[in-house]
Amino acid sequence: MPLIRHVRTLLLSSPYAHAEHPEILECFPSGPKRTVGMVEITLDNGLKGVGEGYLAVFAPEVFRAIVDLCRPYLEGTEAFDRQERVRDLCRICDYWSLQGAARHVISAFEIALVDAQSKCLGLPAWKMFTDSPDPHILAYGSGGICDTKDHFNQEMDMLNGLGINLYKIRSVKSDIFRTAWLLNEAQRRGIKVGVDMCQNLANPPQAVDDVVQFIEQTQNMSGQEIEFVEEAIGPHDTEGFKELRKKTSVAVCGGEIITTPWDMISRMRDQVYQFVQPDASVIGGFSALEEIFSASKETKTAAVVHAWGGPVAMMANYHGAFGLGGKLVEYPMLAFPLGDVLLAESLRIENGQVLCPTTPGIGIEITPEIEAKFPFDPKAVYSCKLLNRGAPSDESWKD
Repeated sequence: MPLIRHVRTLLLSSPYAHAEHPEILECFPSGPKRTVGMVEITLDNGLKGVGEGYLAVFAPEVFRAIVDLCRPYLEGTEAFDRQERVRDLCRICDYWSLQGAARHVISAFEIALVDAQSKCLGLPAWKMFTDSPDPHILAYGSGGICDTKDHFNQEMDMLNGLGINLYKIRSVKSDIFRTAWLLNEAQRRGIKVGVDMCQNLANPPQAVDDVVQFIEQTQNMSGQEIEFVEEAIGPHDTEGFKELRKKTSVAVCGGEIITTPWDMISRMRDQVYQFVQPDASVIGGFSALEEIFSASKETKTAAVVHAWGGPVAMMANYHGAFGLGGKLVEYPMLAFPLGDVLLAESLRIENGQVLCPTTPGIGIEITPEIEAKFPFDPKAVYSCKLLNRGAPSDESWKD
């Protein structure tokens, strides 16, 4: 069995293609550049595996420090005993970070171990979990952080070009006119709309009745249905989510920031959401996704992987979905040059569906040339304390 010869942290920073995008202006105070943090594992046979932890988008130096802490405990150990390696990491980190930053790093290690093992076997990563995946999985476009009608139309042009007919936008309780306008425009294009209310970033968050009022007024104004509301109230308010489900027929979902499978599965069993949104780069890698998709069958709560991280996290989540029976995945729409480079050989979308990958591992190789092109910039950090740029007036959304 191959041994882990070397572990290193890999931090890459990439500019965004559109520096004036509203999310870039609100969330990147030091400029339009984002960092992706990865763990690279080199085996004694020379093969390498790579895994991503979402933490590095927000705190890259913290990510590096935790990887450095864990490194000596993994080097020299058996690479294919993935369950024991995850146990090692949990022994190191759980006492001080049971549900915190270390879970993202454990996720990165676990993804890298799957990537390395499946490359050794010459198999795509999904084949570690099934022999008969669906040939394709429906994608929904994840964007909608738009200040103008033109910007919304540009994103819907992109969706129409890809054949994607479900569009997730970002709105809060005051965005009634904006959301109603978008619902009507999308309907004319054959696109359905879900709303991420982003209350996992809010303090204080919206109340249940705020969400109910938003849904009712928006749907009445537009005459269209909202497909789902995501993170509509604060993530800790599980009873509030259950109350919201009773007060609306719109599907209620969430869970992208949950860092342990047992927390998510507890919520699934308690019927907190219609569907959950686990992220392999947050919740513990492929092994955590295995637990969640298994619980999905038991609880009748669908699992739809979250994929707002970098390209390695994105492909890990897609391989997880193919390997574990996913029916819908998130496709991030914000143009990111590093993603374009790393996903060029592994990601294919046709007729609104992600095609089952065929390359070994998760399908991503980090070359010295790529590292040189996207060097780490310590200032390239996403801030969850959003810069207040003001909102467009309701009048701007009226025809």
